[in-house]
Amino acid sequence: MTDPFPPAPATPPQPPPAFTAPAAARKPLSPLAAGVLGLALGAGLMGAVWAVSANSGSGEPATFTLEGTFTLTDRAVPDADDGCSAASDSGYDDIAEGTSVTVYGAGGDVIATGQLGTSRYTDFTCEFDIAVPDVPKGEKFYKVEVSHRGTIQLTAEEAENGELAATLG
Repeated sequence: MTDPFPPAPATPPQPPPAFTAPAAARKPLSPLAAGVLGLALGAGLMGAVWAVSANSGSGEPATFTLEGTFTLTDRAVPDADDGCSAASDSGYDDIAEGTSVTVYGAGGDVIATGQLGTSRYTDFTCEFDIAVPDVPKGEKFYKVEVSHRGTIQLTAEEAENGELAATLG
Protein backbone atom coordinates (compact mmCIF):
# COMPACT_ATOMS: atom_id res chain seq x y z
CA MET A 1 0.00 0.00 0.00
CA THR A 2 1.06 3.40 -0.68
CA ASP A 3 1.34 6.12 1.82
CA PRO A 4 -1.36 8.65 1.13
CA PHE A 5 0.82 11.38 2.56
CA PRO A 6 4.05 12.16 0.86
CA PRO A 7 7.09 12.47 3.15
CA ALA A 8 7.80 15.95 4.48
CA PRO A 9 10.44 17.87 2.64
CA ALA A 10 13.87 18.08 4.29
CA THR A 11 13.77 21.87 4.52
CA PRO A 12 10.65 23.87 4.74
CA PRO A 13 9.89 26.06 1.73
CA GLN A 14 11.08 29.67 2.04
CA PRO A 15 8.60 32.49 1.87
CA PRO A 16 8.70 34.54 -1.29
CA PRO A 17 10.98 37.60 -1.09
CA ALA A 18 9.42 40.69 0.36
CA PHE A 19 8.13 43.23 -2.08
CA THR A 20 10.64 46.00 -2.81
CA ALA A 21 9.70 49.17 -4.57
CA PRO A 22 11.61 49.92 -7.75
CA ALA A 23 14.36 52.55 -7.40
CA ALA A 24 13.04 56.06 -7.85
CA ALA A 25 13.79 57.39 -11.27
CA ARG A 26 16.28 60.35 -11.19
CA LYS A 27 14.87 63.59 -12.30
CA PRO A 28 17.23 65.38 -14.74
CA LEU A 29 18.78 68.66 -13.59
CA SER A 30 17.20 71.81 -14.85
CA PRO A 31 19.40 73.85 -17.20
CA LEU A 32 19.81 76.51 -14.50
CA ALA A 33 20.90 73.99 -11.86
CA ALA A 34 23.30 72.34 -14.32
CA GLY A 35 24.81 75.72 -15.19
CA VAL A 36 25.27 76.72 -11.55
CA LEU A 37 26.83 73.33 -10.75
CA GLY A 38 29.17 73.61 -13.75
CA LEU A 39 30.15 77.14 -12.81
CA ALA A 40 30.91 76.14 -9.22
CA LEU A 41 32.98 73.15 -10.30
CA GLY A 42 34.86 75.20 -12.90
CA ALA A 43 35.61 78.00 -10.41
CA GLY A 44 36.83 75.48 -7.87
CA LEU A 45 39.09 73.83 -10.42
CA MET A 46 40.55 77.16 -11.57
CA GLY A 47 41.12 78.21 -7.96
CA ALA A 48 42.98 74.99 -7.28
CA VAL A 49 45.15 75.42 -10.38
CA TRP A 50 45.92 79.02 -9.42
CA ALA A 51 46.82 78.05 -5.85
CA VAL A 52 49.15 75.28 -7.00
CA SER A 53 50.86 77.43 -9.62
CA ALA A 54 51.18 80.42 -7.29
CA ASN A 55 52.85 78.30 -4.63
CA SER A 56 55.13 76.39 -6.97
CA GLY A 57 57.20 79.40 -8.05
CA SER A 58 60.76 80.03 -6.95
CA GLY A 59 59.62 82.58 -4.37
CA GLU A 60 61.72 85.24 -6.07
CA PRO A 61 59.81 88.32 -7.19
CA ALA A 62 59.29 88.73 -10.91
CA THR A 63 60.08 92.45 -10.58
CA PHE A 64 62.78 94.63 -9.08
CA THR A 65 63.33 98.28 -8.20
CA LEU A 66 65.67 100.02 -10.62
CA GLU A 67 67.88 102.30 -8.52
CA GLY A 68 70.61 104.79 -9.26
CA THR A 69 71.39 108.47 -9.67
CA PHE A 70 70.87 111.22 -12.21
CA THR A 71 73.25 114.19 -12.09
CA LEU A 72 72.71 117.60 -13.69
CA THR A 73 76.18 119.06 -14.25
CA ASP A 74 75.25 122.40 -15.87
CA ARG A 75 73.34 125.34 -14.38
CA ALA A 76 72.32 123.55 -11.17
CA VAL A 77 71.10 125.79 -8.34
CA PRO A 78 70.35 125.00 -4.70
CA ASP A 79 66.81 125.38 -3.43
CA ALA A 80 65.38 126.33 -0.05
CA ASP A 81 64.84 122.67 1.00
CA ASP A 82 68.53 121.66 0.88
CA GLY A 83 67.93 120.17 -2.54
CA CYS A 84 68.47 121.57 -6.00
CA SER A 85 67.15 121.91 -9.52
CA ALA A 86 68.12 123.51 -12.81
CA ALA A 87 68.22 127.28 -13.16
CA SER A 88 64.97 128.53 -14.68
CA ASP A 89 66.75 130.03 -17.72
CA SER A 90 69.08 127.06 -18.26
CA GLY A 91 67.12 125.07 -20.80
CA TYR A 92 66.96 122.29 -18.19
CA ASP A 93 63.95 123.65 -16.34
CA ASP A 94 62.20 120.28 -16.73
CA ILE A 95 64.77 118.68 -14.39
CA ALA A 96 63.64 118.74 -10.75
CA GLU A 97 62.39 116.41 -8.04
CA GLY A 98 59.33 114.61 -9.42
CA THR A 99 60.44 114.68 -13.08
CA SER A 100 59.31 111.54 -14.91
CA VAL A 101 61.60 108.54 -15.34
CA THR A 102 60.57 105.97 -17.97
CA VAL A 103 61.97 102.44 -18.25
CA TYR A 104 61.79 100.67 -21.62
CA GLY A 105 62.25 96.97 -22.29
CA ALA A 106 64.46 95.51 -25.00
CA GLY A 107 61.51 95.64 -27.41
CA GLY A 108 61.15 99.41 -26.92
CA ASP A 109 57.90 99.25 -24.96
CA VAL A 110 57.35 101.15 -21.69
CA ILE A 111 57.55 98.63 -18.85
CA ALA A 112 57.75 100.88 -15.76
CA THR A 113 57.60 104.52 -14.74
CA GLY A 114 58.83 106.51 -11.78
CA GLN A 115 60.24 109.92 -10.97
CA LEU A 116 63.34 111.70 -9.81
CA GLY A 117 63.58 111.56 -6.05
CA THR A 118 65.46 113.53 -3.44
CA SER A 119 68.12 115.92 -4.75
CA ARG A 120 71.47 117.13 -3.33
CA TYR A 121 73.48 120.19 -4.38
CA THR A 122 77.22 119.47 -4.39
CA ASP A 123 80.07 121.25 -6.17
CA PHE A 124 77.74 123.11 -8.56
CA THR A 125 75.96 119.90 -9.59
CA CYS A 126 72.54 118.55 -8.71
CA GLU A 127 72.28 114.83 -8.02
CA PHE A 128 68.89 113.08 -7.86
CA ASP A 129 68.05 109.65 -6.47
CA ILE A 130 66.16 107.32 -8.78
CA ALA A 131 64.09 104.35 -7.59
CA VAL A 132 61.62 102.96 -10.13
CA PRO A 133 59.60 100.12 -8.57
CA ASP A 134 58.01 97.10 -10.27
CA VAL A 135 60.39 96.79 -13.22
CA PRO A 136 59.75 93.35 -14.75
CA LYS A 137 62.70 90.96 -14.75
CA GLY A 138 63.69 89.00 -17.81
CA GLU A 139 64.69 91.68 -20.32
CA LYS A 140 68.05 91.36 -22.11
CA PHE A 141 68.63 95.06 -21.48
CA TYR A 142 66.78 98.13 -20.23
CA LYS A 143 66.69 101.73 -21.41
CA VAL A 144 66.02 104.55 -18.96
CA GLU A 145 64.89 108.05 -19.90
CA VAL A 146 64.61 111.10 -17.64
CA SER A 147 62.01 113.58 -18.93
CA HIS A 148 62.55 113.64 -22.71
CA ARG A 149 66.35 113.77 -22.54
CA GLY A 150 67.26 110.53 -24.34
CA THR A 151 67.83 107.00 -23.09
CA ILE A 152 70.64 105.32 -21.19
CA GLN A 153 71.03 101.58 -21.84
CA LEU A 154 71.82 99.13 -19.04
CA THR A 155 72.37 95.39 -19.07
CA ALA A 156 69.90 93.36 -17.04
CA GLU A 157 72.60 92.78 -14.42
CA GLU A 158 73.43 96.50 -14.14
CA ALA A 159 69.75 97.40 -13.83
CA GLU A 160 69.00 94.78 -11.17
CA ASN A 161 72.14 95.70 -9.18
CA GLY A 162 71.23 99.41 -8.95
CA GLU A 163 74.06 100.60 -11.19
CA LEU A 164 72.17 103.37 -13.02
CA ALA A 165 74.35 106.51 -13.17
CA ALA A 166 73.21 109.07 -15.75
CA THR A 167 74.37 112.67 -16.29
CA LEU A 168 73.07 115.66 -18.20
CA GLY A 169 74.74 118.98 -18.91
